[in-house]
Amino acid sequence: MTDLLDGPVEAAAGLSVHGADAVDRSLPASTRAALVAARVPARLAAKDPTLWGPQAQAEAENRLGWVDTFRRSRDLLPQLAELAAELADLDHVVLAGMGGSSLAPEVIARTFGRSLTVLDTTDPGQVRAALGDRLERTVVVLASKSGSTVETDSHRRAYRQAFLDAGLSEAEAGRHFVVVTDPGSPLADTAAEMGAIVVLADPQVGGRYSALTAFGLVPAALVGVDVVGLLDEAEALAESFARDHDNPGLALGAALGAAATGGRDKIALVSDGTGIDGLGDWAEQLLAESTGKSGLGVLPVVVESPDSPGLTGPDVLAVAYGGSLAVSAVPGGGATPDVTVNGPLGAHFLAWEYATAILGVVLGVDPFDQPNVAESKENTNRILAAAPPAEQPSFTEGAIEVYAPAGAPDDLTGVLRGLVEGLDADGYLAVMAYLDRVADADVARLRAVLAATTARPVTFGWGPRFLHSTGQYHKGGPQVGSYLQLTGAVRTDLPVPGRPYTFGLLQAAQAAGDRSALAGRDRPVLRLHLTDRVAGVAQLLDAAARLSI
Repeated sequence: MTDLLDGPVEAAAGLSVHGADAVDRSLPASTRAALVAARVPARLAAKDPTLWGPQAQAEAENRLGWVDTFRRSRDLLPQLAELAAELADLDHVVLAGMGGSSLAPEVIARTFGRSLTVLDTTDPGQVRAALGDRLERTVVVLASKSGSTVETDSHRRAYRQAFLDAGLSEAEAGRHFVVVTDPGSPLADTAAEMGAIVVLADPQVGGRYSALTAFGLVPAALVGVDVVGLLDEAEALAESFARDHDNPGLALGAALGAAATGGRDKIALVSDGTGIDGLGDWAEQLLAESTGKSGLGVLPVVVESPDSPGLTGPDVLAVAYGGSLAVSAVPGGGATPDVTVNGPLGAHFLAWEYATAILGVVLGVDPFDQPNVAESKENTNRILAAAPPAEQPSFTEGAIEVYAPAGAPDDLTGVLRGLVEGLDADGYLAVMAYLDRVADADVARLRAVLAATTARPVTFGWGPRFLHSTGQYHKGGPQVGSYLQLTGAVRTDLPVPGRPYTFGLLQAAQAAGDRSALAGRDRPVLRLHLTDRVAGVAQLLDAAARLSI
């Protein structure tokens, strides 16, 4: 990888990017020079919708508000202050939202050390645990741009019923909800019927670019974060966006674009431990959903630590992120990254959004649409209407039912080895866990274990959360992925009030719908069903560890 002691640091407003120049210079022709020659920085700062071609222009005209939404978001500050004061007695904040509606608030809360329960799952065990936690002191932020997200609607129904069952009147229950949505959405009408507080978001900003809109700021304000500081940090950085030099957003975007067009289209994201917590999960959605389409895109790979496998590879660009401390290498050992990005969180949000838009210019894709996200949703609805199809396992080993392609080995370690060894030379393995990311958290260790056995990138995503993130890349990006889907037995299901299905059935339908979408592209899909989750996770980790023996 690049020696970060060589080359300049590009900085503005406390945000620095180191190593980008070396990535750009590694190509025969400079990506950055081409962007500057086409006046891309100035045009993007001016919100020019023609940057991504005529087919993307109509979408871009309605999706470039993020460039200066930090200014319009200041109009929310009085409402946010009033909201925090009015709900001060409700000190347990639950955010029910998916993808762009939940990832940025989670980063904000983690970075500032504030407690925020993020409910972005349909796992009945995880939902049930959330419902039973401090209900009388709970305020639920329902966040959905479209207002029709099935997961968020299900959470709303479950919480409303829980409040009523606890003895609250309908009016009293309504006080426990804050709704963040776009003007005119179905959820805005539902909120009015519930008597919930409504905060309208910026309609000119897409979900994954919405960190500095009401979607990010409402939960942040309710948990006590200084949202003014986030807006100030972003506004200070935005002054650099029209410049050809001293523009860290341009440096980052050009480096990502140069790497992708030069054969390094896997972006490993790792925290350098200097104060920004969880940004990789947010950037993962931003990059994957913005670029993974038309057979193109970059695959973000969130790596646990500098010592974890996955930061190196012939087609991998390693990017470390952190706080205001500028570093030339990741503290604590591990591989030296190709690029580091350091600075305050508000500036990080805007810089990565700007860089992703630049990357879309380089790749020639529309960074604002998500044409394949609806596919799994439609499959889910179809399966729910007819109930998930009955399937017979290829074999059962211990606490794991194995659903493998025909001709696969008949032992767990064997099928895992076949999946890993069958990866294409430019392929990747995606682990997709439709499980409880609290109670089943240990299964996330599987990413590093599998990555240690192969030279190929390995990603990990919690379902259905990743469907609103890397799910777009899986279906719209380069068709070189192999997929390991994990599902688990539901011991105690939970009804979705007012719907003819339970959370367990919804989760199963989402998993089946995604399998159908991937199988329809003739990609390898291995499903492992844990009949006992605790035992199954331990057994799976043990089997994966034996691959390297």
